[in-house]
Amino acid sequence: MDKIIHSLKVKNSHAYDDISTKILKSSAPYILFPLTYIFNKVLSTGTFPDRLKFSEVKPLVKKGDKKELFNYRPVSLLPSFSKIIEKIIYKRLYNYLKDNNILVDDQYGFREKISTENAIYTLLNYILSELDKRNHIGSLFCDLQKVFDCVNHEILLSKMKFYGILGMANKLIESYLRNMYQRVLVNSNNSNKALSEWVQVKHGVPQGSILGPLLFLIYINDLSLSMDKLAKSVIYADDTALIIANSNPEEFKENFSSLIINITNWFQSNLLTLNGNKTHFMQFLTNKQNERIIQINAPNSINTNINSTKFLGLTLDVSLSWKDNIAALTSKLNKACYAVRSMKPLLSIDILRMIYFSYAHSLMSYGIIFGGNTHSNKNIFKIQKRIIRIIANIGNHESCRQAFKELQILTLPLQFIFSLLIFVNKIREIFYKNSEIHDCNTHFKDIYIYPHQD
Repeated sequence: MDKIIHSLKVKNSHAYDDISTKILKSSAPYILFPLTYIFNKVLSTGTFPDRLKFSEVKPLVKKGDKKELFNYRPVSLLPSFSKIIEKIIYKRLYNYLKDNNILVDDQYGFREKISTENAIYTLLNYILSELDKRNHIGSLFCDLQKVFDCVNHEILLSKMKFYGILGMANKLIESYLRNMYQRVLVNSNNSNKALSEWVQVKHGVPQGSILGPLLFLIYINDLSLSMDKLAKSVIYADDTALIIANSNPEEFKENFSSLIINITNWFQSNLLTLNGNKTHFMQFLTNKQNERIIQINAPNSINTNINSTKFLGLTLDVSLSWKDNIAALTSKLNKACYAVRSMKPLLSIDILRMIYFSYAHSLMSYGIIFGGNTHSNKNIFKIQKRIIRIIANIGNHESCRQAFKELQILTLPLQFIFSLLIFVNKIREIFYKNSEIHDCNTHFKDIYIYPHQD
């Protein structure tokens, strides 16, 4: 219990009870024993305390027009005490799912030691392998409407029973989901703060909770199993890519039609809504395969005639050239460069360096292992050097090599190599060494080899 309390992030934000994690952690020595007794009772009786089921929902703008309701993400501010018991339940539930291999391998979201890079790598590796076989290949990128808010409690509990989460454990989750209440909090940081009335939550799992994401994984776990015979699934939480491949164009069309029917039926059965206007199907081609585009008609306003789409923050185009992604990245980095230039007279080099890592570096390094060696990246490198020159206060035509060393910042090419080495080390179990193929004591016996794809 003490470890769980100290693992909480120190925050001044609080829920309706006005108790922040900062207050909770500072008072931990005085409340540890009564909390331990109460939470042991929670686990033994399968009853989640009602007073911990009240949350304040703070709407945060994602993007777009602030006047549009769908451009907001509802984040729940939960009582600090609720986070402790949720962490206890989460650990036990996740260990059960992990030990029994219940969560499908196609799901990459909210999993330990797995990131978006793993999901994108799986997607790209499958696409490139099928292109090498000269197969027709395309992916349905699904967009779901407010999935966390649409989780049906009865369906979730029945799925948990199917996965063997029975008895007191199922009773505790049911108690956690029942009789939840929430109210909307607007303008929490100023004197114009406004609160709505308390309303009972009859479906959905709270965004911002510790247990909510894991419950959602259980809810959506059988999606890829339902599509297994039709498509390869790559799922990160609710971001879903369903990939079909076939050497025969007519069978490719039939596969797509069957996929649409099955995915629509699955969403309807689970009371989830597929947003047809934001759901795309894109065919992938090599530069020599433009004549192989297959004309496909899709229902529900699904767009099948696109040249690029976004998946997990990266822009993918039909030929995987990364030009569109680099163009979007260039625009963002130019804004970062302007921000650094504007703040240069006001801040020290150390602060500017922190801004560089939080703003520019985070943009450049994300997904760099996939498109970092393309020729178009020279424009990104130019912007990076421009930012470094601004921070180091050197001229546009002066060498910035020494500035990179003094600021301890990797150049874009070196960052690509460094990120690639880290990622390969994370997935090194899929590689084998030359020494595993033959017994010859060569200089290259310890070189890692990627397995051949049949």
